[in-house]
Amino acid sequence: MDQLLNELDWSVIVQYKDLFIRGVVTTIELTVVAICIGLLIGLILGFMQISGKKWLVIPAKLYVDLFRGTPLFLQILTIHFAVLPTLFEDILGLETPDAMVSAFVALSMNAGAYISEIFRGGILSIEKGQMEAARSLGMTYDQAMRLVILPQAVKRMLPPLGNEFIALLKDTSLVTVIAVNDITYAAFVTAKNTFVRWSPYIAAGVMYLVLTLILSRIVFHLEKRFNTSSKKG
Repeated sequence: MDQLLNELDWSVIVQYKDLFIRGVVTTIELTVVAICIGLLIGLILGFMQISGKKWLVIPAKLYVDLFRGTPLFLQILTIHFAVLPTLFEDILGLETPDAMVSAFVALSMNAGAYISEIFRGGILSIEKGQMEAARSLGMTYDQAMRLVILPQAVKRMLPPLGNEFIALLKDTSLVTVIAVNDITYAAFVTAKNTFVRWSPYIAAGVMYLVLTLILSRIVFHLEKRFNTSSKKG
């Protein structure tokens, strides 16, 4: 019991507070950027998959299968130690970007694969008669998709998108392997330097929990607001 109490030395969190604050900021930055870029990638891939054109469908499916079928941990390592150095140093003759760029790229590309499936499923879940009715009213395909299909699909996509965003926030912890100063890295460094094991990792867990709860509430309010807007419409 005494040993456990010694391990619960919260003074080390105060001592390394700047490292943890930077870790929280970095985790938020990684999550926000990966969500934004992942949404763009996912939207493009989603439309490619439902286009019905093989030259669009096949590359999109290969991308999705690749990033969903391999571990994110491996993707981070490959992008940081192989893809970006080869691209920048060997091909472009430039200096390889730092680990933060590798983290942004890996998380965004991985998120895009999962989000594309959410977009594809959401759009295909809308009855075909909706598109046919819109086209019969003189709308073009793009107009029907933008004004009729997508507003209905988004309502169905919000819950799985929320789950994906929360999973992405937690997955940012994997970038610790390439020494990105996120929350997990802050906990690791603190534990390594102070030999206090419990407190840093418990503190990191609490920080992830708080961020996850905040993100969950944001998604909940978005769902509620969208449902309210749909009923008024």
